[in-house]
Amino acid sequence: MRGFFEGELGEGEVAGGAAVEPFTRDRALLFSTAYRMLGSVADAEDVLQDAWLKWAAVDRTRVERPTAYLVRTVTNLCLNRLTSARATRETYVGPWLPEPLLTGLASPDAAEHAERADSVSMAMLVVLESLSPLERAVFVLHDVFGYGYGEIAGFLDRTEPAVRQTAHRARNHVQAGRPRYGTDDVDQAARRELTERFLAASSGGDVNALMELLAPDVTSWSDGGGKVTAATRPLRRPDRVARWMLGVLAKPELADVVVRAAGINGQPGVLFTLGGHPVGALTFEVTDGLISELRFQVNPDKLSGLRGPGNQGDPAATWSPGPGDGKP
Repeated sequence: MRGFFEGELGEGEVAGGAAVEPFTRDRALLFSTAYRMLGSVADAEDVLQDAWLKWAAVDRTRVERPTAYLVRTVTNLCLNRLTSARATRETYVGPWLPEPLLTGLASPDAAEHAERADSVSMAMLVVLESLSPLERAVFVLHDVFGYGYGEIAGFLDRTEPAVRQTAHRARNHVQAGRPRYGTDDVDQAARRELTERFLAASSGGDVNALMELLAPDVTSWSDGGGKVTAATRPLRRPDRVARWMLGVLAKPELADVVVRAAGINGQPGVLFTLGGHPVGALTFEVTDGLISELRFQVNPDKLSGLRGPGNQGDPAATWSPGPGDGKP
């Protein structure tokens, strides 16, 4: 934590730990909330920095429940960022994808993990991008973290009926964007096996073996952000997707790239490294045993989350507020 708190507290605050202890205790929860709301590791960390400044300056003797106060602060900071981010993304080069995050994986039969992982999966983060900032905040707080409508209303300074209506709209948008949300019956063991087969086919340059793993209506997105070479439009059909991917991997400048399986956003994925540094990530969706969607993140500005969770905590972890925790 050195460097995160220094120079931002009043005299004696760090030594006493009055501000540090509650913030440190809740840091994983706060990062989980911010990351789901923003789809960006860097922005989530910036929000936590801003939340820390506000927390350090507040009169904490008047804060009844620190966790609820911090979640409320992070939520509203995220809403501000989401509003400004929309204009920026209108000029983004090529498809915009969320920042991937190394999360690790639980045992294949862990149903609880599967439920947590789905809420932080790349597919879910993409769907959340279609929501308004307010809808996204309400959905994350209620459907992911289990806050009650009354508590959320207090966080957002809105009436409980208005929050309920917002939650209903958000849930409908999510279900329309990803009908399989919460009902995906592809277990982790099957995903791991499919990932290993994908790695074998791609590393061996076997286009036919690779095509056999792709659904007839497969779609591939690549996010290079105009910084590196990437497809600026979605690619469709197994032959086009397979040949494009093998063509990229065959480039001389990528001869030393190491490709390996990794837990990314709570699911088996593929990590690309060069000289020990991450240069890309691949996540995919599975339908009827075949890969139906692929998402390549190669924008160098969006790879900080591939260096390991570090201080971020586990963004796939759920947290349920206890009775009364919604009252700052």
